[in-house]
Amino acid sequence: MDVIKLPETGGRTRTQKRVRPPKPGNQEQKRRRNAESLAVLGEKDSSVKLLEELVFGAEDELVEKLVEEDEDQAGVLSLEDQDQEPVDSDGEGEAPLQLRPSRTAAWVDEDDELEEEVDMKHRYRRDLVRGEAESTMSKQKLQQRMRDQFQRSMGGTPSWAENKKTKDKDDDDDDEEEEDDLLRRTGNFVASSDCLPSGVLRMKKCLHANSARPSEDRLTTVQFHPSAQVVMTAGLDQSVSLFQVDGKTNPKIQSIHLERFPVHKAQFSLDGEMVIATSLKNKMFYLYDMMEGRITPVHTVRGLNEARVKDFSVCPEGGALLLNGTNGYLHLLTLKTQEVVRSMKINGNVTGVAFSNDGSKVFTNSEEGEVYVWDMRSSRCVNRFTDDGCVKGTSIAASRNGQYLACGSQSGVVNVYSQEACLNSANPKPLKAVMNLLTSATSLTFNPSSEILAIASRAEDEAVRLVHLPSLTVFSNFPIAKRKVVYRASCLDFSPHSGFFSLANNKGHAPLFRLLHYRDF
Repeated sequence: MDVIKLPETGGRTRTQKRVRPPKPGNQEQKRRRNAESLAVLGEKDSSVKLLEELVFGAEDELVEKLVEEDEDQAGVLSLEDQDQEPVDSDGEGEAPLQLRPSRTAAWVDEDDELEEEVDMKHRYRRDLVRGEAESTMSKQKLQQRMRDQFQRSMGGTPSWAENKKTKDKDDDDDDEEEEDDLLRRTGNFVASSDCLPSGVLRMKKCLHANSARPSEDRLTTVQFHPSAQVVMTAGLDQSVSLFQVDGKTNPKIQSIHLERFPVHKAQFSLDGEMVIATSLKNKMFYLYDMMEGRITPVHTVRGLNEARVKDFSVCPEGGALLLNGTNGYLHLLTLKTQEVVRSMKINGNVTGVAFSNDGSKVFTNSEEGEVYVWDMRSSRCVNRFTDDGCVKGTSIAASRNGQYLACGSQSGVVNVYSQEACLNSANPKPLKAVMNLLTSATSLTFNPSSEILAIASRAEDEAVRLVHLPSLTVFSNFPIAKRKVVYRASCLDFSPHSGFFSLANNKGHAPLFRLLHYRDF
């Protein structure tokens, strides 16, 4: 019988199989057969032929063909451009441009196109709200609002976020931007073009304005220089100090000591070259010429029959002071001749004086709660009215745009009037009665752009509020809750472009705040 022998498997594994080496002619035969097969297919499909040549060699020929195909495709695109090129008024078209295929989005979410309303009352979105009506906002509008806020904080759109078209347009408008920037930085009291939003005031706590030399006693005055980036402080420690304001170190410029003269009030002259300082129980006052570094004491004033010179105001026209006398008297004093040229009198004692923007009118508040309006040129009382609900007046302030007049009372109520109504009506009604203070409203100040009214009482700690105009609502984030920063404030002031806000407190410090809405000092 024929027996078929099976291969032996005992003790051998697959890895131990011996692989036969290919015959020398097999590779060449295989290549020839594949080339013949692909040559037939290549007549129908050129891409298969290119693949065959790439696999089996001929790389140089493939590169040349790819270059030729790119040139042919570019030629087709150029022809399409010629059909679509614009024609100018003379009938001559511009040179053809090569078009690049536009890229489409890899994924489009249909939900993004839906108009979804976002709740703006969340604490992370309160800074983006510009009015009480914006309780909700669409996604698209919220994105635009966040983009605008980012650009303002960055000082404009960053270069990496601009496309080529925007960059070219910006290059063309360089001259116009330089002119706008010049006008913004050199104009008088120019703030940001956008209106100040109500609700939350964007601000940052800075180092104290007088941190380089804190006062050893209560501060009575803080005032920013009308044109330079300088702030002045004065107090009961018998000194007047000047500091440079940068928000970081606030270095001291100069400090003068007035022997046995606790300063009750100090103010810059209209041109900012002189400081006038008065004391509590002294008829004498000092004139400090900052340009020459000369301190001049004024012991007597011709025509002034007063036991002391305490409160005063610098006239907007310059070169004159309006002194608050006793028994309701107001004295107009010229600095050049140091004499009283005229006097005015009201019923009761004077508690506050505020000039109109042009200096032609002066508003005077009395202890009896009456407000007098005087014409400075004729020294004649042109109007008189009673502050609504006031028993005893304590302070008064007028906005620089000529729109508002604020009157403070001992009860803490601050009435905000229209200046026009105060000039023409015998019984004007307040636009708003601000009742956020529980003690006497002793200090009132408008910011230069007339968008903020600062009110304070020196009788209680943290008794300071900032009122938004024209909504006449109080900003909710000042002062800082659960943290004492302000203490008892006796004087308030804004920088010339509202970029900074400072106050004088009983601790001898001048807390400084950066108002982020305003770009300039």
